[in-house]
Amino acid sequence: MSTNNYTVAYHLLRRLKEFGLDKVFQVPGDYVQEFMTTLDNFDGIDAVGDVTELGAGYAAEGYARYKGIGAVSVQYGVGTFSVLNAIAGAYVERNPVVVISASPSAENRVDIEETGVLFHHSTGDYSADKKVFENVTVASEILADAQSAPAIIDNALQLAMSEKRPIYLEAWQNVWGAECPRPKGELVIPPLATNPAMMASLLEQVISRLKAANNPVVLLGIELARLGLQEQVVTLLSKLNIPYTTTTLAKSVISETHNVSKELFVGTYAGEASWQDTFDFVSRCDCILALGAIFTDDYLTMLKTQGNDLVRVNMNAARVGECEQFNGINLAQFIDELNSYLESHPLQLNSQLPTIHNLYLTEGPDSNAKITYDNFFSVYQKQLQTCETVRDYNLVLGESSSLYMAARLTGLAENRFVSDAAWGSLGHETGCSLGTGLADDKRSVVVAGDGGFMMMCQSLSSISHYNLNTVVFVMNNQVYAIEQSFVDICAFTPAADFAPFDKLHHWNYASLASAYRVNYLKVEKVSDLDEVFSAIKQHPASPYLVEVKIAEKDLAPAIQDLAEAITGTKVSDCTCQKTM
Repeated sequence: MSTNNYTVAYHLLRRLKEFGLDKVFQVPGDYVQEFMTTLDNFDGIDAVGDVTELGAGYAAEGYARYKGIGAVSVQYGVGTFSVLNAIAGAYVERNPVVVISASPSAENRVDIEETGVLFHHSTGDYSADKKVFENVTVASEILADAQSAPAIIDNALQLAMSEKRPIYLEAWQNVWGAECPRPKGELVIPPLATNPAMMASLLEQVISRLKAANNPVVLLGIELARLGLQEQVVTLLSKLNIPYTTTTLAKSVISETHNVSKELFVGTYAGEASWQDTFDFVSRCDCILALGAIFTDDYLTMLKTQGNDLVRVNMNAARVGECEQFNGINLAQFIDELNSYLESHPLQLNSQLPTIHNLYLTEGPDSNAKITYDNFFSVYQKQLQTCETVRDYNLVLGESSSLYMAARLTGLAENRFVSDAAWGSLGHETGCSLGTGLADDKRSVVVAGDGGFMMMCQSLSSISHYNLNTVVFVMNNQVYAIEQSFVDICAFTPAADFAPFDKLHHWNYASLASAYRVNYLKVEKVSDLDEVFSAIKQHPASPYLVEVKIAEKDLAPAIQDLAEAITGTKVSDCTCQKTM
C-alpha cells in the first residue's frame, strides 16, 4: 500500500502483523466492511470466516494461546454482544484478543441528531458497546477521528500486550477506511512498572519461607505461559529441587515428560477433583509458592485452610500469607532474581517427593467393557504413555465432567492442554479448537460434553471448511451431568431421576457429521475407542466427529469427589427417593 493510502484499518493490521498475528476471525457486517475490505487486500494476514460471532471469539481466544495475540472482527451491536462471552473469558484468563467493530458514520450521526432515527443494531445509546466492553478489556475505545486513531490504537495494543488482556476497538463507519498519519518504527511494549523495594522485600520473604518449610511445593499458573516463562521456571525447579504441581488452567504449562519436570511433578492440583494422593500431599505442604496462578473457587479449600502458607506471585502483584500484599511486582523479574539468588546461594530444602497413585496407569480396562468416563481417560492415558503422536496433540477441554477427569492425566508435552478452567463457559472447547488448529500445526483433539457441544456444533462447519484435522469427541449422555452433580448429586443413584432442566435432546450425530462434512465414528465400548485412535492415526489429515455413548448415570469420579466436597452430600448417603 502506498504512503498516500495509509488508512486506519491498514495501521491496525500492520501493528497486528508486527506481533506475529496472521489470522483475523470474523463474521461480516455492513458497518465494518471498510475494515474487512482492507483485510482482504492486506498481505500477511488472512481473514477466517466463522458462522457465529461467539464461535469466532472462542477461535480468536484459542489462536491467541499459541500466537500470543488474537483478533476478531464482528458487526456492531448484534455481533459485539454475541462475542462478549468469549472476550470475558479471555479477560479472566489473561489472553490478549483484539475486538474490531464499527458503528454509524459521522453522516449517520447527523441524521440521528436531526431526526432521532434509530440505526440498525443499535440500542439508541451509541456508546453502549464501548461501555459494555469496558468491563472485560483493558482498553475500550471508539475511533471517531482518523488523525488521532493510530495513537489510540497503539496505546490500546500496548496495554493488551503488557497486561495480556483483551481490548475493544470500534470505529465510526467512515473511519476504518480513512487515511491517517503513518507512525514511525515498530510499536514497543513497555515492561510493567516495578517497585524495587517491594521486589526486594518479596524475594527476602519467599527465601525465608522456603528455608523454614518442611514440605514446600511450587504451584504453577497460566500467567507463566502468557509471559513465555517456561524455560525460566524449569531452571527454577531444577535449582529448588522440590515438588511442583499446576492449576487445571495451567496444566502442561511445562512439559510433563521433561527430565526435571517429570521427576518433580506430583500431578495437577484441582482441589478435591485431584488424585487423592496429589490432594493429600498439597494439603500437607507448609509453603506453597504459587507463580502466576489464577485461583477460582475450585481452590477454596486451599485458600481457607492454607492461606497463611500460600505465597502468590502474579504478573503485577503478590500476596504473602493471608494479609501482606505487594504492588509493583513483575513476575518475570521475580523469577529471574530468585534464580540468580539460588545460583550463588544454593538451598538445601526439606522436600520429600510423594508417590502419586495414578489409577489411569493401572492395568487397562476390559476391551469389551462399556465405555465410561473412567475407562475413556484410562485409554487416553495409555495412549499418552505409548504414543508420541498422541502426546503432541493439543487436548482441548471445556466446562464439563471431562475437564476434571483430563486434569488427572500425566505425560503431556508443553502447552498441549487447553481449557477455560477459570471462566468455565460451556461450548468453549469446540469453538476454541478452530483457533488452535489454525495457530499450531499439531492436531487438536476436543473432548466435549454433549451439552456444551450442542451450543457450538456450528464450529465443525468452519473446521471442515478450512481443512483442519481436528477430532471432536462428544461425551453423549444426554444430560448436563456436571450441573446436575452440584444441584443434586443424589440424582445419580439408580432410583432417582435428573431434574427436567438437565435433560438434553437426542441428536443424530452421524447425520450431523455428514452435514458438516467430517468423518463419523462411534464409541460404545473400550475396544471401539482403541479402534478410533488407530483410525485417526492412520488418517492424520482428516477431521472427525466421534460420538462416545456414556450412560446417563455414569458419574465421573473426579466430579463426584469435587461435588461431594462442595455440597457436603455423598452419593453413598443418598436415599432412594425420586428427584423432582
